[in-house]
Amino acid sequence: MKSFDYAAPTSLAEATALLARANGTARILAGGTDLLVQLREHLREADLVVDAKRIPELMELSYKPDQGLRLGASVPCYRIYEDAAISAAYPALADAARIVGGWQIQSRASVGGNLCNSSPAGDTIAPLIALQARCVIVGPDGSREVPAEGFCTAPGKNVLRPGEILARILFPPRARTSGSAYERFIPRNEMDIAVVGAGSWVQLNAAGDTIEQARVGLVAIAPTPRFAAEASQFLEGKPATDETFAQAGELAKQVASPIDDMRGTAEFRRHLVGVLTRRTLAKAVKRARG
Repeated sequence: MKSFDYAAPTSLAEATALLARANGTARILAGGTDLLVQLREHLREADLVVDAKRIPELMELSYKPDQGLRLGASVPCYRIYEDAAISAAYPALADAARIVGGWQIQSRASVGGNLCNSSPAGDTIAPLIALQARCVIVGPDGSREVPAEGFCTAPGKNVLRPGEILARILFPPRARTSGSAYERFIPRNEMDIAVVGAGSWVQLNAAGDTIEQARVGLVAIAPTPRFAAEASQFLEGKPATDETFAQAGELAKQVASPIDDMRGTAEFRRHLVGVLTRRTLAKAVKRARG
């Protein structure tokens, strides 16, 4: 591992100043579960590592039913799924947080770090897309917001500019008749990277038999996580039935441009897109109905 300097700022202003001075040679340590491996294997380089765990804003976890969820970028995964109110309001997020590595990893790994790592197979990114999350980015020139589906730009790359840091992720309030779910397929437990992952969110009418709104997010099916816009739009106004879910699964395949690799073939991945979209929609509807 190449030697690097280490800094542990206690404010966003201090962190962004350090990042700006480093001019692209710094890396942010949110949990370190990806970064430290990448530095050791020379997959990434850094002259400065900035520890984000001591910045209060990045460790904020606040949920109010009428305002939604504010998730600091460095909040460890276990705090999400161990919070009963958050798990009930945003179950797809809790689904994903529970499977990011083992429980030791989950005490350090964060949703924000998973997003900034920008892997095409990042488990927590599909629920962020499905739940219509907004990413708040802070830098020397102030703050800006980016929708979750627009954050990743290529494998391992994203919209963050030199000097910028992901501060928090915002989720809208949960509608009373809504539900969500995330599932992934892995070939075996020892290979903890999704072959395909799907996150679905639905809002039903008062009777619980018709889908009023829906969103489907997918990972490990293209160079970046994808929002299945056509499948999501198709679901609006449709009956909440297995036939509808299957049709949406077929439409979701249209955003997939997968590759063949050691985890699966492109053909198999397209098949899984349909299967997992159908399953997560069914589970989301079941949760929406209580």
